[in-house]
Amino acid sequence: MTDSQMTPPPEPTGAEQAPRVSAPVLDEGTYEHLREPRGAGRLALDGQWHQISPRYVTSQFVQNGILLALIIAAALVVGLAFEQTWVWIPAGISVVVILATLIVLPRQAKAIGYMLREDDIVFRRGILWQRIIAVPYGRMQLVDITHGPLDRAFGVSQLKMVTAATATGVQIPGLTQAAAESLRDTLITVAETRRTGL
Repeated sequence: MTDSQMTPPPEPTGAEQAPRVSAPVLDEGTYEHLREPRGAGRLALDGQWHQISPRYVTSQFVQNGILLALIIAAALVVGLAFEQTWVWIPAGISVVVILATLIVLPRQAKAIGYMLREDDIVFRRGILWQRIIAVPYGRMQLVDITHGPLDRAFGVSQLKMVTAATATGVQIPGLTQAAAESLRDTLITVAETRRTGL
């Protein structure tokens, strides 16, 4: 055997490696099909999209339902007890806006996705107004996971990535706890590698 046959090929450096994260963790308990615009002019990328958990929609329904109940209760107290009829206008507008938000929420949730590429993470949302943001790993300064009491009850979290340019900060809502933690650890590791290579 020659030396070339015995020597394994060199491992790619950190700057050349794509981030590795367990796909089953990211895709466990999430939507299975990303909802995208149907037109020929839609923005499309090659790669594997990961989605959020349907429990995010349930959590948002409960939170908005509580807000709706508080608005109605406050309007009833002010309108009936204090005989202030003007309160029905802002209360009615608020109720209509919240109900409209809840109607489109399931469709919006199915259009949220993120993709891990070699040099950046791509986040997308929206159908009519589609937005796609690419955040380079080497530009990340902070990766933060937040979840309120109701989010914890439904097992969902929000992952926030902060870069040097605050306008490019990205928030991914509705991740499962396991997906949020796995994605955070991966992004931190890859970001450190990319910054070291700069």
